[in-house]
Amino acid sequence: MAVPVLLTTASQKKCLNPDARSIEGVSQERNRKLIHVAAAVIEDAKGNVFLAKRPDDKHQGGLWEFPGGKVESGESSETALARELDEEIGIQVVQSEPLIQIPYHYPDKSVFLDVFRVTEFAGKARGREGQEVRWVPISELDSYAFPAANKPILNAVLLPERLLITPSCETALACLQGIETALGKHDLQWVMLRQKQLTATQFARWVVTLQNHKMMQSKLLTLNCSVALANELQAESVHLSSERLMALSHREVFTGRFLGASCHTQEELNQAVALQCDYVTLSPLNNTDTHPGTEPLGWEAAKMMVSETPLPVFLLGGMKAVDLALVRTLGAQGMAAINAWWT
Repeated sequence: MAVPVLLTTASQKKCLNPDARSIEGVSQERNRKLIHVAAAVIEDAKGNVFLAKRPDDKHQGGLWEFPGGKVESGESSETALARELDEEIGIQVVQSEPLIQIPYHYPDKSVFLDVFRVTEFAGKARGREGQEVRWVPISELDSYAFPAANKPILNAVLLPERLLITPSCETALACLQGIETALGKHDLQWVMLRQKQLTATQFARWVVTLQNHKMMQSKLLTLNCSVALANELQAESVHLSSERLMALSHREVFTGRFLGASCHTQEELNQAVALQCDYVTLSPLNNTDTHPGTEPLGWEAAKMMVSETPLPVFLLGGMKAVDLALVRTLGAQGMAAINAWWT
């Protein structure tokens, strides 16, 4: 998979509300026309996602994609999306929300993907232009071949919006009990095991304990540890500290599915993009007990940094559960937290 080109200015990156100037800036960076595309992740009541197969004679032909099409001059992304979905698959959008925005440079062209999650629609989705289409369970999406630019969309669909980070626990049993309470209280599907006080051997034992517990069988477990230890434990997901992120040479070192990282600066975010991380946490948003003396980013700075990162971003630091809705309005994928989800 090609590495997305690092963009260096706000006008050249993913924006919460992209206008002609921001899109033009990306195009000028590569000295080529940028194709602005509106795309949809369409979900049904059964948890399936609608996919369409690109014709063999088109760019990225034979690969599966989330339906949509070009945004014409003078159109808003929402208007273009509604038009394209009606023309291509015969549905009328009733309810949608922004999901993620992605600039991506292929060797032969550049695209700016403006992606929406469509949760309610009228009509029966079908291939009106003769294209192959199908409803796919979310759990099976990874088995389909997508254009490289679609990878952040895929990750945005697969990753839950709430990430529980475990606080320091005295025993594995206490950790298990706390996780069980949190899962039930906040409807969580994603847990990061973070226990800095443990040795690698102790941490590995805790991981095995969690993996073998029935409550974790349907949850995503992310290990906050080194890539080497995560590989040894055959982890599906690993989360790197900012120090480990900056020291990592290439993505392929990790053998699992989801590679995430803690970011606090634009330099660290750029590194995460270059390494093709699947998601990042961005912190601290507010003052926190875990990082006393650290200057918080604040909501406005976080909003700008999220808008400039073509990856799913989870905000972290000094928030409450009720802040999730506000976090989503900033363009972030969701919220990572210790206290907000643990208590």
